Amino acid sequence: MKKFIYSVATLLTIGFTAQAQEIKYGIKAGLNLADWGMDAENTNVRPGLNVGLLAEIKLTENFAIQPEVVYSQQGTELEVKYWTGNIVGAKETYTSKTDYINIPIAAKYYIFEGLNIQAGPQIGFLVSAKEKAEYSGFEGRPNEEIDAKDAYKKVDFSILGGIGYDLPLGIFVQARYTYGLTNINDDRETSDVELSNNVISFSLGYKF
Repeated sequence: MKKFIYSVATLLTIGFTAQAQEIKYGIKAGLNLADWGMDAENTNVRPGLNVGLLAEIKLTENFAIQPEVVYSQQGTELEVKYWTGNIVGAKETYTSKTDYINIPIAAKYYIFEGLNIQAGPQIGFLVSAKEKAEYSGFEGRPNEEIDAKDAYKKVDFSILGGIGYDLPLGIFVQARYTYGLTNINDDRETSDVELSNNVISFSLGYKF
């Protein structure tokens, strides 16, 4: 069903391009604040980067479609502190570092000149996944990092909502929240635990 919805959205974008009044292309980059949803508990935000290319297809004075291709650093962080035994004050920090190529298709409505609201579907393709454990207060225990790509689903579906503002000279700013619909956990040992990607992103870009 999700694949069907995204296919329809892509076909609509192609159709809208043929009817476009104006098409602008652009680049953007910014900050991600990523975390996990569904069954995830006591996790912390993992900061990361987003960098992408986009096209704004203006259909009317107030309405546009904006497909993008974005490299996005996501994941989460979890801290465990120990207060018993001979490791009082010790701390273990677990970080999931997942990188995606995301393809959002945002419908944009300009409330007035410059200010717009955005919403739409997104499909993401996993390109890298690493899990890192850092230890503090554990004598002789080294930090560890492993390749964990096999523990995550390779495709992730999400929906997004956000707000943007076009500044003079082609510069724009935007803020979005992306809510994951897919259970990204593909680890057989924890197959009963459902996890999803949730990301707040802030971007600065330029359209030409």
